Amino acid sequence: MPERVLIVDDDPVQRRLLENMVTRAGHDAVIAEGGDAAVALLTGADRFDAVVLDLVMPDLDGLGVLAKMREASLTTPVIVQTAHGGIDNVVTAMRAGATDFVVKPVGAERLQVSLRNALTASALAGELNRIKRSRTGTLTFRDIVTRSARMHAVIRTAEKAAGSAIPVLIEGQSGVGKELVARAIHGTGDRRAKPFVAVNCGAIPDNLVESILFGHEKGAFTGATDRHIGKFVEASGGTLFLDEVSELPPAAQVKLLRAIQENEVEPVGARKPVRVDVRIISATNRDLITDVMQGRFREDLFYRLHVFPINVPPLAERPEDIPELVRHFLARFAAEESKRVTGISPEALTLLCAYRWPGNVRQLENAVFRAVVLADGSEIGVAEFPQIAQATQGASALPPPPIATMPILESPSLEAPCLAATALADSSAADSLPAVLYARLALLDATGDIRPLEEIEGEVIRFAIAHYRGQMSEVARRLQIGRSTLYRKLDSLGLATEPESGPPQPVVNG
Repeated sequence: MPERVLIVDDDPVQRRLLENMVTRAGHDAVIAEGGDAAVALLTGADRFDAVVLDLVMPDLDGLGVLAKMREASLTTPVIVQTAHGGIDNVVTAMRAGATDFVVKPVGAERLQVSLRNALTASALAGELNRIKRSRTGTLTFRDIVTRSARMHAVIRTAEKAAGSAIPVLIEGQSGVGKELVARAIHGTGDRRAKPFVAVNCGAIPDNLVESILFGHEKGAFTGATDRHIGKFVEASGGTLFLDEVSELPPAAQVKLLRAIQENEVEPVGARKPVRVDVRIISATNRDLITDVMQGRFREDLFYRLHVFPINVPPLAERPEDIPELVRHFLARFAAEESKRVTGISPEALTLLCAYRWPGNVRQLENAVFRAVVLADGSEIGVAEFPQIAQATQGASALPPPPIATMPILESPSLEAPCLAATALADSSAADSLPAVLYARLALLDATGDIRPLEEIEGEVIRFAIAHYRGQMSEVARRLQIGRSTLYRKLDSLGLATEPESGPPQPVVNG
């Protein structure tokens, strides 16, 4: 999804010029006609990646907006522009929190460079602060990088759990970010000043599970040369995160059930139990109900843990998160590796959006890390993702099914916004996209039945809007329907689009 840039200027001509520059640079432009309107947008539910702010305005001027942003603890990078380029104005704006300073009338290239630098610096600062808060246990839901409607629903659910001590079970594939959600629940709740202790239950040898979780006394067994308090006591007053809890052996499951029920643990070799006050958050990448039915997991423990389930969707079901995640990973790894990598090519971003990511966010993070190390220039391209390109080529080389197919994105309609988000710089860029990004439109659903016609039609329309970058006249012509018919279908499908003069913005409600 493109970065959102808020343009604040009381001059309608300047607003229009800036909007065109920002749009041509591949970003989303949002307009505010004055300082008060800008503050209302910035402090509302909308999220912005950068602000282009006029200093001189009749109501609340640029310095006033910067002051309001500072009061609200907003760290959005601000590029100040004014017709008066004196050194005093520059110093005042920078001291007030501006990231950069441009003089009217600003050129498109100068503004693009300023935006790119501001966004890169903002992404790096966000990553560093996120890492710091994660280590101190103060991570919040604002630190979760997402623009997916499904992930926002997950966050809203998790926020409700954060205000309670209710046991939470986070379900999802490996690498989707279950521990990140757990840390955000802890960092938002009443226990955020207390320890957050994470335990990977699948990485503990069976003969050491009880000792690590519940502790042991000195001399309790061979090799126990010192007393160990255990993870439960270590997390007392705070949160204990049991990752891959389904991997616990049966004996440990019994003691875990008792610890949760009685709020006490019995260290190995101890004469009496120890009282603990622990909030339990567990996670699994398996279907615990199936494990219960097959006797691999205790049913009574399942009901103790499965009180407030949260399911984190895989990355393949939220491709609109990929551009934002790539930008943050790119900024962090470029700084860590001391590489002057500042961006990713549209073709490479489209390739990443088309890939299915079986390893989810963890795999994407490692792929960007490898690309940064391989990069020789300031931009990473398709050549820096050889394994992803090869895997996508292999998927496209599969023989076609014995049913009628038509050209479309390999994945379902959710990936169309990700393709549109690349915001290719020129009209011929679409022709340069790798052919591996196109495959087939599935006519059968997961149960083997024919998909509803309305669903298939909606998928085709979404793709057409992304492919022709929101030019509705061209979309209607290529689909061989009238524009009024196209808009009527958009209304019936619950789709909304921006006007043709703006960037392509197909939005799916719900």
